[in-house]
Amino acid sequence: MSEARPYDVVLFGATGFTGRLVAEALARRSLETPLRFALAGRNAEKLEGVRAELEAGGLATGRVGLIEADARDAGSLLRMAAQGRVLVSTVGPYLRTGLAVVEACVQAATDYADITGEPAFVAKTIERFHEPARVAGIRVVSCCGFDSLPHDLGVLFTVDRLGSTGAIEVEGRVRTRGTFSGGTLDTALDIFSRPLRTGSTALDRHPPPAPGRRVRSAALGIRRLPGEGWLVPMPTIDPKIVLRSARFDGRYGADFRYAHFLQLGSLPTVLAAGIGVSALLGLAQLPPARSLLRRIREPGDGPSQAQRDRAWFHLRFVGRSGGRTVVTEVRGGDPGYTETSKMLAESALCLAFDRERLPDRSGVLTPACAMGAPLIERLHSVGIRFEEVPPSAA
Repeated sequence: MSEARPYDVVLFGATGFTGRLVAEALARRSLETPLRFALAGRNAEKLEGVRAELEAGGLATGRVGLIEADARDAGSLLRMAAQGRVLVSTVGPYLRTGLAVVEACVQAATDYADITGEPAFVAKTIERFHEPARVAGIRVVSCCGFDSLPHDLGVLFTVDRLGSTGAIEVEGRVRTRGTFSGGTLDTALDIFSRPLRTGSTALDRHPPPAPGRRVRSAALGIRRLPGEGWLVPMPTIDPKIVLRSARFDGRYGADFRYAHFLQLGSLPTVLAAGIGVSALLGLAQLPPARSLLRRIREPGDGPSQAQRDRAWFHLRFVGRSGGRTVVTEVRGGDPGYTETSKMLAESALCLAFDRERLPDRSGVLTPACAMGAPLIERLHSVGIRFEEVPPSAA
C-alpha cells in the first residue's frame, strides 16, 4: 500500500447520521495524533457542512479533505479509494451499495472496514473478494460496529485468557439499552425482507478449519439464569463472525463451540420480544408494509444526544476448558451510534497505524483475525472496557 497517498483514512458516508459521529470520532483523535483524513460522499455541500460542524466544535480545520463519490459511479469510487490508505464506509444497506465500494478498494489496494450486520453482504464479499484481496495484500474487514466487533473481540479476549489447546466452549450473554436511526431501520427491513437468502452461505463455511480441528455452534435453547433473568438465542450475524474467527485461528482450540444469547429480565419480556420480532419479520415481506415502516424514522435521522447518553451495552462471556472457567466482560455506552462510531474510527486507525503489530493475514477477514489485541487496546483507551471478572459471575 502506498504511504504517499494524501490521506490515512477516507470516511465514505460522512453526511449520514452515523457517518457524522464517525467523523467526529476521527477528528477528536486527530487532536491527539497526526492523522490525515477525508470526508467522502455524493453531496459536496453537505460534506462542507460536516466539516464546518467539526470546525465549529474545535475538532478540525479546513485541512480535513473532501471527496465527492457516489456508490452508483464505479469511477468515482475508485478515485476515492485510491486517495486513502484505509477506507471506512457507513453507507448501507450494504448489499445494495457496498459491493462496489469493496471492489474499488481491492482495485486500489486500500484496506477497508465497515459497520454492516448483513450476513448476505458479508457472504458475497467473501465469495467475490477474499482471494483478490489476499493477492492485493489488503485487509477487508466488515462488522466493525456493535455488529459484531465487541462480541468477536470479547470472545478472543476470553480465549486468550483460557490459554487452552483442547476443547473450548464460550457462551456470550448480551444486555443492551438503546434506540435506532433511520438507516438502521432501513437495513433491518432490507434483511428481514429476504430471510431465505441469509441461511447457509460462505460466511458459515469459509475458511474450513485446519485438519484435526472442529468449530461449531453450541446447543441453544431458552433458559432461565437464576437471579439474572432469561437467556434467549440471538440469531444475529455476531455468532457467525465469532465462529469464522475461530476457523481462522488455532488459539480457539482443537474443538471450539460458541453459543450467543440475549439476556432479558423476565419471561413476559421474552414473550413480547418474540412477538415483536415475528411481527416485524412478517410485515417486512409485504412491500406496502415496508414502506409504512420506513416512515417511522427517515434515513439520516437518529436518536438525540440525550437518548444516546442513556443507552448502554454489557456483554459477558463465560469460557470453559478442561475444568477451568474464565469470565470476561465488555462494556460501553450507546451501542448503536456513540460506541459504534468509536469502534469504526479505532478500526480505521488500527489498520492505518498498527500494521506492524497486526496478524500477518490478508483477504476478507473478521475484526479479531485482522486486528485482534491492538484493536482491543485502542478500544479500551476510548472507554470501551474489556475486563476479566471473577468466575463466580458465571
